[in-house]
Amino acid sequence: MSEHRRKPPQPQGGGRAAARRGASGAPSGRRAAPRGATGSPASPPAHGPGAPEGEERPYGGRAEARRAARNGSVGGGGGRRRAMESGAGRGRGKGSGHDPAKKRFIDYPRAGKYGAKRWIPSWRLVTGLFVGFLGSLMAVAGIAYALVEVPEVAKAAKAQNNVYYWADGSQMVATGGETNRQIIKYADIPKAMRNAVISAENKSFNKDKGVDPMGIARAFVNMAKGGQTQGGSTITQQYVKNARLDDQSQTFTRKFKELFISIKVGREVSKEDIMAGYLNTAYYGRNAYGIQAAARAYFGKDAEKLNPSECALLATVLKGATYYDPAGYPEIDPAASPKANKERAEKRWKWVLDEEVKDGRLSAEVRNKYTEFPKLQSPRSNVKLSGQIGYLVSLAKAYVINTSDGKITASQLEQGGYEIHTTFDKKKVAQLEKAVQKVRKAKLDPKLRPDKDTHVQFGGASVNPRTGAIEAIYGGEDATKHFTNNADITGAQVGSTYKPFVLAAAFKNGIRKETGGEVQSDGERTVVNPKSLYSGKNKLKIKKYDGTVWQDKNGKEWLQTNDGQRSYNAPTFKIDLREAMRESVNSAYVQLGMDVGLDKVKRAAMDAGLRDDRTMAGATYPSFSLGTSSPSAIRMAGSYATFAASGKQRDPYSVKEVEKEGETIFTQDVDTKSPFSPEVADNVTDVLRTVVEKGTGSAAQLPGRQVAGKTGTTDGNKSAWFVGYTPQLSTAISMYRLDDDENNSKREFLEMFGTGGEKKIHGASFPAQIWRDYMSDALKGEPALKFPVPQPIGEVVGDTPPPPSPTPTKETEEPSDPPSPTKETKKPSETPSTPTKSPDPTETCKDWEPGCGNDGGNNNGGVENGGVNGGPGGGEPTPTTGPPNGGNGNGNGGNNGNNDNEGGWFGDPND
Repeated sequence: MSEHRRKPPQPQGGGRAAARRGASGAPSGRRAAPRGATGSPASPPAHGPGAPEGEERPYGGRAEARRAARNGSVGGGGGRRRAMESGAGRGRGKGSGHDPAKKRFIDYPRAGKYGAKRWIPSWRLVTGLFVGFLGSLMAVAGIAYALVEVPEVAKAAKAQNNVYYWADGSQMVATGGETNRQIIKYADIPKAMRNAVISAENKSFNKDKGVDPMGIARAFVNMAKGGQTQGGSTITQQYVKNARLDDQSQTFTRKFKELFISIKVGREVSKEDIMAGYLNTAYYGRNAYGIQAAARAYFGKDAEKLNPSECALLATVLKGATYYDPAGYPEIDPAASPKANKERAEKRWKWVLDEEVKDGRLSAEVRNKYTEFPKLQSPRSNVKLSGQIGYLVSLAKAYVINTSDGKITASQLEQGGYEIHTTFDKKKVAQLEKAVQKVRKAKLDPKLRPDKDTHVQFGGASVNPRTGAIEAIYGGEDATKHFTNNADITGAQVGSTYKPFVLAAAFKNGIRKETGGEVQSDGERTVVNPKSLYSGKNKLKIKKYDGTVWQDKNGKEWLQTNDGQRSYNAPTFKIDLREAMRESVNSAYVQLGMDVGLDKVKRAAMDAGLRDDRTMAGATYPSFSLGTSSPSAIRMAGSYATFAASGKQRDPYSVKEVEKEGETIFTQDVDTKSPFSPEVADNVTDVLRTVVEKGTGSAAQLPGRQVAGKTGTTDGNKSAWFVGYTPQLSTAISMYRLDDDENNSKREFLEMFGTGGEKKIHGASFPAQIWRDYMSDALKGEPALKFPVPQPIGEVVGDTPPPPSPTPTKETEEPSDPPSPTKETKKPSETPSTPTKSPDPTETCKDWEPGCGNDGGNNNGGVENGGVNGGPGGGEPTPTTGPPNGGNGNGNGGNNGNNDNEGGWFGDPND
């Protein structure tokens, strides 16, 4: 047989079937390879044709090879197998930590998974972590619970004093936590008090475990949002908070600790002890800690004698004495005025009593017995705070709370331990009090004139122009008897002492004046000079920027009156701004304010140091320039100090530094601004010097010293002011009558006609006299400094006579003669137009504040000079509800109108 037809030898291993069997790991059982058969290094590939004998083919075909590779067969031998053996497999190479043969405690990322599946944790891992987390929390909670201690009431009673120092470093008073707390037993706390607190604060008190889970959740959420931390909502939590004097910080750690203390107290302390502890450690205002001290502070009796109505009131102030004590805390927050606080307190007091009835803790029959708000005693009874000390401490406390940027809160200050270094000069405080008492003793006699000399109040403040430090205040007769600080916000309007801000605005911004029937644009203003001329005509029609006459909302033209229906400098009626300030001519300064723009007048007042708060009247009526605003004596002294300092403004402050345990907690930084140039401020000062040297303020002259100042008297003769300054000291003195009995809901300002035996009280009378007596003593020994010589400013405007009044009256046809040179030192009259009769219609008219009535007379659209007995009107139409212009007063009211007579103390009543 030929060679090419010979059958080739069969490969060892049995062909494809054997290969399949080999791939599956089963022996062929048929043909065994020859002994010693091996492959040669030079042999062709085992998988190709001509594979060497003695080496089995691993697969039976391509399909099986793919299946073997996919299943990860050990004997697969494909490319994937070689890659895996060489460590090139995805994520499973050497050193990857994911060897499938190696067991891991935490299988993450997950072995045997690819892509995103490797990073999805298994349910076993999630469950394990959750259980571990809960276990850890339980361990931490157990440790925390074991470590915290139940607070002791006796320790909580040991609040420390705060020590206040005078400006020279000597101690003023130590007060705050000395003796005004007494721990009483649960049995001595009236049941009515316990019921009132439970109904008002924690209805579930007798059943809960000391904590409120929902309240805690709200607190955590609030803190997570970055809001303020919230206190405990249960009585137990409140007790724990009050008792922890070692840590009063508002932090998460503190709240966390308080939570566990509250839980422990709820489990280990009886409800009786918790209630007694809470009521004995709570702060009720009036420096009263605990129910016994509160009962004495508010009602002058022991706690066990309190009735349900009184208990409801004390439960009310527990919500926050600053806003619920009817005495008020306006020095801390203007919103906490006595009137506002009493309204809040009365509303909640009623609610507490009604809740007790609803909860079954008080019968409706007993509830109906208490329909009148309980009568309270004076809020200050601590003898250490008598005289002026109580006012000084109150002012300093409020300043620290309001300006320390949260470093010292009201709650922290109540706990004591602080050293507060004030700016108050001990001698000046005594000298100011002495000056007021001198006038009060010499001129006021409530027994002789009970309807004239009662309810008379004085306020005063002195500010250092170079620093802004408040060196002295006069807050009232006695802080333990008269609790309103008269140096702070009182509501008394300032009248013509506002005119310097009008002049400053005119010097700084210039005026927009009518030219050929058109008005200059705001960018083409003309800066005025003190010699600029304005009309001194009585019943002057006040013009707007476009030259039209200003009208009220009822279409009535504005006719601005002067004091005593007096016109100046006939027949031209022209008066320069210096003389108009000296004589306090209303018509000239009302028109100047309109020419400047009332918005800029307001801005100038704020730049000088007044605040745009509830004391600032709305700048929508021409009378705004005549002092319808009611800033405090402190703010008025501070704003005039800006002129004394040649335009450098510094906010008044009362505390220099606060320390605790040797560490400085707060330091006052003096922020100096320059809202006015020296030219503006010094020219205002120069004009105000004329007022004291030759005008309405001559009663305030200090021999040998330069003095600048301004008088002011308001509508209905309800307040009078003198504000003046030397280069070293700026002082404001106010006088008014206010029935501020805390049980009087009206709290209204009263007229001062006949007070002190005077026909009318002027800023040039009692206030200027007090100012002079005080400043003479306060500056004794100080050098007689002079004010800077003012630089020329602006230009003279108003050289054309104004048009005659279209409706002349006898008063305007026969004006008064211009002031005689021989009588320049006399105190002529001044009339701010209706500052109290015409509040801004956008503001809320309060019952006890001036400007709520419509009792003025009416003549040609004005009400200013119509007093109690009626009289010729003029000035601002009343923008209040009811008759727009008040009653029709056709008689001659004379001094019963708002004439702002700035005459001498004993001068001619017509001046």
